[in-house]
Amino acid sequence: MTEQIAPPWGTDWKPTPQPIPSEPRGPGNPAWQPGVSGNPRGRPPGRPDRRLLATQQMLDEMRNIVAVLVGRALEGDTNAASIVLAKCLPSIKAQAEKVNFEFDATAPISDQVAQVLDAVAAGAVAPDVGRLIIDSIKSLADVRASEELEARIAALEEKQG
Repeated sequence: MTEQIAPPWGTDWKPTPQPIPSEPRGPGNPAWQPGVSGNPRGRPPGRPDRRLLATQQMLDEMRNIVAVLVGRALEGDTNAASIVLAKCLPSIKAQAEKVNFEFDATAPISDQVAQVLDAVAAGAVAPDVGRLIIDSIKSLADVRASEELEARIAALEEKQG
């Protein structure tokens, strides 16, 4: 009364044989010949690649899905409209506007910051753009301070050395 259940891979399945060790393949191997396949049992010519078929099937289904979403969006479904708009319209990214105001880059750091604050107060520069400029001035001041400190240390080492 015991029935044997067939394995899911079928009854005619046989394990693949172990590959025969051979010399390295490629142009350095004298047995290698251009135009001769290293896998004679590979995919036969004319048979399409499975990945290509799967991609094509997904694209065909996507057209149907998009059509349904657009139809629902036109009927008033706000979720469908949100999805369609999010995928069709580019997202808006904030961009800083170009500014033009009196600025003396050779002035001391505190004067440069004061110039930016005066431009913000006069309405020539937006407050958020002014903050970006001040942060840039601070970063440049930090770099200059590091360079000056490095030069002073090098001079002291040379003097002692």
